[in-house]
Formats: sequence, structure tokens, C-alpha cells
Amino acid sequence: MKIKNSIVAAVITVCSLSTISSASAESVRTLKFHSGLAQSRPEAASIDHFAELVKEKSGGNLLINVYHSGSLGLKEADMLRILQAGMVDIGLMYGEYYKRDAPALASVYAQGAITESSQHLDVLPTLRDIYKKAYAKWDITTVGGVVAPVFDVGLHCKEPINSLEGLHGKKVRVWSGHLVDTFKNLGITAQVIPQNDMYLALQTGVVDCAYYLSTVAKTVSLQEVTKYESYLHPWAASPWMFGVSDKTWDSLSKENQAILVEAGNEIWDETKEKAVDPVRETTAREERVALGITVLPKFSNADVQTFVAASSKAWKEMAEESGEEGLGYYETVSNLTK
Repeated sequence: MKIKNSIVAAVITVCSLSTISSASAESVRTLKFHSGLAQSRPEAASIDHFAELVKEKSGGNLLINVYHSGSLGLKEADMLRILQAGMVDIGLMYGEYYKRDAPALASVYAQGAITESSQHLDVLPTLRDIYKKAYAKWDITTVGGVVAPVFDVGLHCKEPINSLEGLHGKKVRVWSGHLVDTFKNLGITAQVIPQNDMYLALQTGVVDCAYYLSTVAKTVSLQEVTKYESYLHPWAASPWMFGVSDKTWDSLSKENQAILVEAGNEIWDETKEKAVDPVRETTAREERVALGITVLPKFSNADVQTFVAASSKAWKEMAEESGEEGLGYYETVSNLTK
């Protein structure tokens, strides 16, 4: 009889432990985070840190699996629809990708909007508010994000060119339609060439110069196909926002919602502190010189102002084409940088 009772007690104990274990497993929530950025990008480290903070703050009850480099197979242009449908929990959001579904977002910020890096920090609160409200219309809740570094933007050429006049008769690689129109306003031929094709385009003479983020030019080996560089203006870098699908958001406890917000804000503040860094830019310039690049004097103030005027004209026209909302974004942001 004692043996029988012992067996029953053991079975009850095992069942109890199994129930506790099952309940514990069910209490852990794991969210999928889509990022289209390569894991080698500095922003990717910030996203991983966000996941670490969420795990730490939740005591391991809320986890985030980050899928870098678009490894979930999702297309950036579809992210508004994907998050609205709840097909993924969190996405790394970049407004300029959504021109098809939300054309006004491409008009929020544009190159030439700032001429001093410090201006970017003044604009950030407005940019964040614009994106927060715009994504909310797609049933997406923003919880902080990554403030991209404000890198130097320059012209990387095969010949020594550091003036707008010197670019006449040359073919320039750019990364957006807005920039094509900007250079067209200046009487300069430009075409959009993806980053992965830029090296070959320079090597084969498809273009003579590349308009590019000078600070990270060595990561795409521009020093092998261009020998001269001149600084033009700081990068007007739209921030990367962490967007949570409302389908996921509404299913979370208030505690977990607060954890996501707190962790996202910490990442925002950390990256904001590092966004403008003259030492980083100077060090990067010295590295490029060591690689054999001749860094020419920067474009003149007169050239910069001429470029800004051409950029603003193209920016406004792009905003007008997107409708009243886009024009409102243009007017709001451009007025902050005048």
C-alpha cells in the first residue's frame, strides 16, 4: 500500500512540474523583427541591443528574434501592408521606401536640407513625430528607433573636381530620383545606380563621379576606382523607426508594451548621442588619405548654396506631386533648416 501511495505521489509531482513548465513556456512571448539592413551595418548592432534590452527588462518573458538582411524574405516596399496585416511583429521602418503606398513620406527629408550637421539634431523631434503619426495610419505603433549617423557626403571622381562647374560634362552617380532632378536643375547629368553596381559603373566609365557617403566610402572600395574626393554637405539621414504591428501591440500586456517603449527610447537616445561626431568624420577622412585618396578642398560656400537651392526646388516639386500631405511635410521640415 505504501509503495502504491509513493507511486501516486511521484506521478502527481511529475505532472505538477510538467504543468508549471508548460505554463512557464507559455508565458514567454517571442516577437519577430524584420530588418532589411545587412548585419555588418552599425544600425544592426543597435537593433540587436534593443532585443537584449527587451529580454533584460522583461526578465526573459519577452524575447525578440531579429532577422537581419531581409532574411524573412519580405520586401521593403511592402512593409506598411505587411505590418498592417500582422504578418510580422516588428519592422525597421524607413519612410523613403514606401513611395508606392505612402508617397508623401518620400518628401519628409531630402539631401541639401541641412548644411551643418548640428541642424540635424534640431530637426529630429519633428521627423520622429511625422513618422509616428504617418505609421499610425497604417496600424503601426512606433517604439523609438535608430538615429542614423550624420556622415559627410561628397563627390568621388576620377579627376580632381571640387566645384559644380567642374561637374558639367561629367556623369554623376546618385541614389534617388530627387538627386537626379537636383543635378538636372544645375545642368549636370546624373543617374540612379544602386550601391552594389556603383563600383562597376565607375570602373567601366558609365559614370565619372559618385555622389556618396564619404565616411563609409572605403566599405565599397571607392578608392580603387576614384582617386579624388571633395566634401559637399552633411547627410540628411532619415531615422530608422521601430514599428510594431498593432495586431501584435494590442495582444501584449501593458507591462510588455511599456518595456518595448522604454527599450526603444534608450536606443534612440544612445544613437542620437553618437549621430553627430566631428572626430569620427576627421578620422574617416584620414583613413581615406592613407588609402591613396586625394582629399581636395571642399566645395565653396557659393556652390553649396547653389546646390541647396536646386535641391529645395526639386524637393518641393516632389512634395507637390505627392499631394497636400507631402507638401505639408516639406514646408514643415524645410522651415526648420532655413
